[in-house]
This record gives sequence, C-alpha cells and structure tokens, in this order.
Amino acid sequence: MTTADAADRPTPLSTPISAGIVASLVGFTSSFAVVLTALREVGAGPTEAASGLVALCVVQAVGMMWLARRYRQPITLAWSTPGAALLAGTGVVVGGWPAAVGAFVTVGVLIFLTGLWPALGALVSRIPIPLAQAMLAGVLLPLCAAPVVGFADSPAQVAPVVLVWLVVLRFEARWAVPAAFAAAAAVIAADLISDGTPIAASDLVPRIDWTVPHWTWQATVGIAIPLYIVTMASQNIPGTTVMASFGYRIPWRAAMTVTGTGTVLGAFAGGHAINLAAISAALSANPGAHPDPRRRWIAAFSAGCSFLGLALLSTALATLVAAAPAGVVETVAGLALLGTLATSLFGALQHAPDREAAVLTFLVASSGLTFAGIGSAFWALVAGLVVRAILGRQSPALPTSENTD
Repeated sequence: MTTADAADRPTPLSTPISAGIVASLVGFTSSFAVVLTALREVGAGPTEAASGLVALCVVQAVGMMWLARRYRQPITLAWSTPGAALLAGTGVVVGGWPAAVGAFVTVGVLIFLTGLWPALGALVSRIPIPLAQAMLAGVLLPLCAAPVVGFADSPAQVAPVVLVWLVVLRFEARWAVPAAFAAAAAVIAADLISDGTPIAASDLVPRIDWTVPHWTWQATVGIAIPLYIVTMASQNIPGTTVMASFGYRIPWRAAMTVTGTGTVLGAFAGGHAINLAAISAALSANPGAHPDPRRRWIAAFSAGCSFLGLALLSTALATLVAAAPAGVVETVAGLALLGTLATSLFGALQHAPDREAAVLTFLVASSGLTFAGIGSAFWALVAGLVVRAILGRQSPALPTSENTD
C-alpha cells in the first residue's frame, strides 16, 4: 500500500472513541484524589465525599455528551481541580458540610447567570490575571508540599509513589499521575493486607448521599466567591481558549447553562463544581482524535460515556483512599497539582508592575489564615486588590468570552 493510499483510507470510528476514553481516564485518575481530599477538608464524611465524586462524574458525563452531540464539537467538561485545591486549603467553615453544599449551589447559580448575564462575565474578566493566579498558587502551595512532608513522616510508603511518578514523567508525562496513584493503590493494598483490615462489599457499591444545603455568609464569601472566580479564571475561560486554538468556538451561553445547572444538581449530592475542560479538551480536540474536525465530537461523547463507567468505580476508589496510610493520598494529590502550581506562579509573576500585589496575594493565600470565619483565599484577593489600587499599577485582565449561541 502506498503512502497516498494510507492517507486516503477512512479513519476508523475507534480512533475518536479511544481518544475520548484516554481523555476521561487521564482526567479522572490525575485528579480524583484532589477532589476527595477537598471534600473531606470542608467537612464531608467518607460517604458524603464518595457521593460527591459519583455526582461529579455523572453530571459532567451527561453535560458533555449533550453538548458534544448538540453542537458537533469536542466540548469536554471536567470537575474544577483548581477549585478542589481551593477547598482543600479552606477547611471547614461556619455551618459545616451543609454550609459548604450551600456554597456549591451558589457557585452553580453564578455560573448559570454568567451565561445569561454578560455583565457578570465582564465583572469576572476585570479581575487582574496576576492576582487570580497568585491566589490560586498560594492555595496550592501547602498541597504541593505534601509529598515532602509525607516523605519525611513515612518514607517507606511515600517513596515508591514519588519514584513511579518521576520515572513515568520522564517518558510519558500525561500518565505520570495515574501511575503514581497505581503505586499508591499498591501501597494501600499492602497496608490493608498487613493490618488485616476488612472492607465490606457494601462500601464498594456506588450510592448517592443527599445533603440539605444551608447558607451562611461565611461560606458564601469564603467558599462560593473564590470557588466561582477560580473556576471561571482557571477553567472556563482557558477552556474556551484551548478550543479556539483548534478552530472551535464554544457556544458560551449553552456551556455556562449546562455547567451551571450541572453544578447545582451535583451540589445536593456533594459535588463542588463542573466546568469546561482545558487539558482533557485538547486530548479530544486535537487532530490525533480524528483528522476531520467535524468528527472529533465523537471523542468528547466517548469521554462522557467513559465517565459514566468511572462513576460506578468511584465509591470503591473513595473507600480505598479513605483506608490509605497517612500521607499517601496527599502525596498523589500534591504531585497532581505541581503543573498547575507552576502555571499559576508564572502567571502571577510575569507582569512586573503587579509583582508586589501578586506576591502579597500569594503569601496571604498560602498562610491559611481564617478571619471572621472566612478563609485565606478571599482575604488574599482583597489584599492584592487593595495594594494594586494604592500603587496605581495596571495589569492585564482575564480575557472575555463572547456569547456565540
């Protein structure tokens, strides 16, 4: 067969399907430990955290399947990994877990309104990029330090995880974190066997644990507003940019309506937020998914189907994580967030006139302080904006996203 004949041969349907499966596996395995850690930190019990993971898988699966099919674009959704990192650094707020769920519902409503009310999106876009990135970097720092702390406390259990991550990172970066979790799973299994700890079969069956939301002003200010800003600035807006780089124009209103509604519905089951994907979007939208851009939507649809399958495994994985020795899961989460930390630090410091405000934002966010019942992420943004206003500096704002419906 000649090269020309090979080029003319139709691309099999299995190509975009496999691309979607890979995108879902990479997206899930590289960050689900971060999500579970985050939900536990804001007050969820093991059952409630597992329920949140199941809910996030289901709502993003249904959302991306509908968007991909409706608009014939590889529109991929994801849970907010930066948002989960923010929650992990926030801790329990006044009102406990029900108040956190109320904040998640508020985030979904705000995302929904962003699609319908352009003024809200314009307000978010006025937040200076360096400050938004510095806030995220500060929240991520303690989490990314977890492998160091874990190694000091439990070297025999943490070292294999870090070593596997480093070796796989050398050859295939996107599989490094999934490989690290596989190593962590082996460590956890060995620990369970040595201790003789039984796991009930009922703990492996997926289930939904509904929570009645409760609204407090501390949770609204300390969780909902920072989570909304981080989700928009670090996921939704970059997601539209990634898709544009492959020639796709996201239907903004429809995407925000779907992700906002999905976030509200998932919140009652413990999910924190869903949004447009960025990294996994590239896996579904690039030419490797299909040479014909008009056929790449199949990859996103396939990713949605895969997430429905992963939802069935979520409770079992959450049970495994809950039984992990101290420091092992935190190490996986920290390794998963290193790339995001690097990107955030670069975005925070690359604009020289705003470096003082950005550094202060970073320091306040990483301090973990709580004042008036509100966590450090909110106060970091406030401090950065105040310093920036006093210094009278100008920096680039977040790019806006036009309504393309």
